Amino acid sequence: MELKERIEAFVELGKRIKNLDKDQATELYTKARSNNSWFTEESVKSALEGISNYLQQDKLNQWTESYPIRNQNKKVGIVMAGNIPLVGFHDLLSVVISGNQAHIKLSSQDTALMNYIVNELIAISPELEEQLIIREQLKDIDAIIATGSDNTSRYFNYYFGKYPNIIRKNRTSCAILTGKESDEDLSKLGNDIFQYFGLGCRNVAKLYVPKGYKFDGFFKAIESFSKVSNHHKYNNNYDYNKSIYLVNGIPHLDSGFLLLKEDSAMVSPISVIFYEQYDSENTLQSLLKGNADKIQCIVSNNSRPGSVNFGQAQQPELWDYADGVDTLKFLVTL
Repeated sequence: MELKERIEAFVELGKRIKNLDKDQATELYTKARSNNSWFTEESVKSALEGISNYLQQDKLNQWTESYPIRNQNKKVGIVMAGNIPLVGFHDLLSVVISGNQAHIKLSSQDTALMNYIVNELIAISPELEEQLIIREQLKDIDAIIATGSDNTSRYFNYYFGKYPNIIRKNRTSCAILTGKESDEDLSKLGNDIFQYFGLGCRNVAKLYVPKGYKFDGFFKAIESFSKVSNHHKYNNNYDYNKSIYLVNGIPHLDSGFLLLKEDSAMVSPISVIFYEQYDSENTLQSLLKGNADKIQCIVSNNSRPGSVNFGQAQQPELWDYADGVDTLKFLVTL
């Protein structure tokens, strides 16, 4: 297949996702939740909408036009994560678009959705069956893309370090507040925090706030997200973390469904947001620089270079690569 044909196949996939009928959608949501109880209907819808936003002719053309793409037909293993719905889709897209074979090791937490994507692509273009191969074990490959935690990255390096690789570790996202944000800004920030229950690497888990910042306005602005506590797993996390803080006398703030704790760490538990105070722009820049290898995405107002606006953390474009590593460049130069 030529690049043009592969792009056309993905454009058609985007159309099919947008036009899922009610029965198809309901069946898919049910299967997804049976794999992973965090995968609510709302979460799956959000993931599918994000993917259909990727799969537009103009965006795919814009994304690929600056790469020397040819049909290399290298066997590229993909170890997929399962923390949020279809989190491995961009890697799959990149491997296929680059003219290579995707040898896919699915996460047990996200089999139904990824199988749906693979099956739809093959139905659209049967030739893609040679490029989309689901495997239990990844052997006899030419390269690897693996996504996991700091712990699993050591395992990946041990087994796959001999291949050209992209091996991803734990990352999270942060937001920078100045105290001048509007209620609308803070409400949009709530989406960056609570979408997918905060389980994604692009979810905000850390706030940088000016010294003496008052959180009253923030708590008021995010009140509409209190429905997250209706999910038993989220609420169990909230109750557990709250009890730990109370029993141990750890200072914290409590909205009734979200806990705020002052902490220099970047990765916070589910239902908790860490925050850190800064007294100057220099201090802030020093904090960001010190945690650069842990930050996936920075959320603030659009005037800050390198950041995305409030509410946009979970809406990356095709060229917003995880960990800042250009996946497509890696693939076309194998």
